[in-house]
Amino acid sequence: MKLPFLDREDEKQRLLDALEAEEPSLAVVYGRRRCGKSRLLQQVLRPRDVYFLADQRETPLQIEAFSAAVERVLPGFGAARYGTWDRLLTALSGRVTDRLNLVVDEFPYLVQSAPELPSLLQRFIDQPGPKRLGWVLCGSSQRMMQNVVLDRSAPLYGRARQILKIRPLKAGWCMEALKLKARDAIEAFSVWGGVPRYWELARTSGTTREALASLVLDRHGVLHEEPQRLLLEEMRSAVQASSLLSLIGAGCHRLSEIAGRLGKPAGSLTRPLNNLMELGYIRKDRPWDAGWRTSRRTLHVIEDPFLRFYYRFVTPNLSLLESGQTDRVFRDVCAGLTEHTAAVWEDLVRSSVPFSTIEGQSWRTAARWWGHDTNGRMTELDVVAESEDRGTLLIGECKWGRVSPADPARWLADLKSKAQALPFVGKRSVIHVLWLRQSVDNPGKGTFMQPEDVLQALY
Repeated sequence: MKLPFLDREDEKQRLLDALEAEEPSLAVVYGRRRCGKSRLLQQVLRPRDVYFLADQRETPLQIEAFSAAVERVLPGFGAARYGTWDRLLTALSGRVTDRLNLVVDEFPYLVQSAPELPSLLQRFIDQPGPKRLGWVLCGSSQRMMQNVVLDRSAPLYGRARQILKIRPLKAGWCMEALKLKARDAIEAFSVWGGVPRYWELARTSGTTREALASLVLDRHGVLHEEPQRLLLEEMRSAVQASSLLSLIGAGCHRLSEIAGRLGKPAGSLTRPLNNLMELGYIRKDRPWDAGWRTSRRTLHVIEDPFLRFYYRFVTPNLSLLESGQTDRVFRDVCAGLTEHTAAVWEDLVRSSVPFSTIEGQSWRTAARWWGHDTNGRMTELDVVAESEDRGTLLIGECKWGRVSPADPARWLADLKSKAQALPFVGKRSVIHVLWLRQSVDNPGKGTFMQPEDVLQALY
């Protein structure tokens, strides 16, 4: 069952602006596979626009298919045999008398078999005289789109009027897409992340746990080998990237620890880790008060919830899953899913803070904090943020387990005790907040937030 078109209104308007601009131009759309790029293109196409979905066939067949797509708006154009992209583009430029937009989906497939194509497009875009051809180039291989369009050395660098990176959807849309209450939507998001196609598959596969069993754990499941496909699309070999993700997913977060497990110098891992960060798969975490140049306190964390789930639960159990012992792995997953969801819940809380009004104030970016307090004790906090006027600190904890009547008061007292000994508070006032999985009866003094509050901020 197809999902309704969700969000992307800004991207949609920017594409329409490019397609309807007075002078034809180049627009670029790229991003991770299954995030809805093709769906977005379909939303903006008009009857006279040419849409062409490239594939991995040889160049002569691609040229033939492209000319057939143009034939639908320029009768007779597909009758000729052009042989090369240069001849086709020359003929097209000579034939068009009015504005014509050409939307090429999966453009990197064309470049794989015809590396000269970006330079040819550059020549036609740069040639003097009136412009009649507008181009939208779309691709899922972020590496290849960088090489042909976005890098300074790329042939098409600087030619695009619009460059749109299509990212996973924010967590708030998961409620609407899967028709779930906030608490269940957060558990679902902890498995699927913000990838619309995963939501679409999950919606027809039962509950979240039933869906992960059939789609991910089952060796025949549609998403069972999804991470390998994602990585191979961006690099020649997925071995090193998959090794890094496996170690981080298993709890190795410091560069020195990762390097030690792989038996490699830490410096040799900087580039592959940066590549994974550029793809949006991992991130660096630092304590709230640490400078961005500080490396000693840096932790590497899998950013994408689906990959975090996969490398925590699936990769260590691939042998069992391949031998058909899905039920055994499923029981282990169910036993650990609450802890996994709790970590994603913390991420969502921190992401929501800058978009929330709490105690009448707006807040800057939130982060974790860990370190020694003024009494020399090691302390960890889930959420620290500074008010817009920098005069107030928000100090918070996130709880995803069940809440007993005595828990909120105890947690709040513990949070206040931690806050009193923090080394960075100074003369600022402090607001203490608990984010809980469920509502609180008679909470007493304190600020308490629930899943609904978090997801409403993440649209």
